[in-house]
Amino acid sequence: MEILIQLIFSGIALGMIYAVIAFGYQLTFATSATLNFGQGEALMLGALVGLSFAGNVLGGPYLNFWMMIPLVMVFGALQGALVEFIGVRPAIKIKSEFGWIMSTIALAIIFKNVAENIWGKDDLKFPSPVSEAPLHFLGANVLPMEIIIVVGALAMMLAVEIFNRKSIYGKAVVATSNDRDAAGLMGINTRLVITFSYALSSMTAAFAGVLIAPVTLTGATMGSVLGLKAFAVAIIGGLTSGIGVIVGGLILGIAETTTGFYISTGYKDVPGLVLLLLVLAVKPAGLFGKTAIKKV
Repeated sequence: MEILIQLIFSGIALGMIYAVIAFGYQLTFATSATLNFGQGEALMLGALVGLSFAGNVLGGPYLNFWMMIPLVMVFGALQGALVEFIGVRPAIKIKSEFGWIMSTIALAIIFKNVAENIWGKDDLKFPSPVSEAPLHFLGANVLPMEIIIVVGALAMMLAVEIFNRKSIYGKAVVATSNDRDAAGLMGINTRLVITFSYALSSMTAAFAGVLIAPVTLTGATMGSVLGLKAFAVAIIGGLTSGIGVIVGGLILGIAETTTGFYISTGYKDVPGLVLLLLVLAVKPAGLFGKTAIKKV
């Protein structure tokens, strides 16, 4: 029983990272019906830039972990805006349904190659800002950083939701997500809103990168798998539901940790993929998503 509780706690921390990245997919899909398939690379770059500030690479450390986070988030926002400007805006302008897919994938490959040339191909250790001694809870060992991951992920998503509901800029995002054409007619600069949504999306991914980095190895390849699994979470939970990505992330995270222990680490990715296939077959909009009806 204690082992099961241990696996559940680890799965919750992993699932919340998936949820934050999936939340970023939601932000861009809501405003532009497009996705950044380089979301995992935004996480990777956030982790490596954070390591450059707070770790023993590139002549550092220059800042402690907590002071580094705002700078990483600014970097993530700028990187997301760049992706939208180069890869997404031209496709939207010419009404290309698939151009943005290849553009964001191409930019992801470029970012990965740039990271390999700057930080190398080897995985690096990210210093933990808190004690690495586990805490004992319900008979299981919980790392303090895992608690920070869960709290930080929830705080980030809650902050974005409050921003969207309470601020005038957030209301412009919501209006654009509800009806982009109508929002444009009301005087809202929808192109700027889409850029902002991409900046916010990559900012959340970069934040997730510095959260997960202290409990895993940091390197140029760390984002690819995480981004793909987060996309699965977004589909499972629903691209239109904030609660959906949290539930989907928890399901996938716990499924991976329990399967890896009780069956084999070689099969830990299988339950999530099976669930993805089932959801697509039974409820394509996701467990909490809403089916959109288009008039043609």
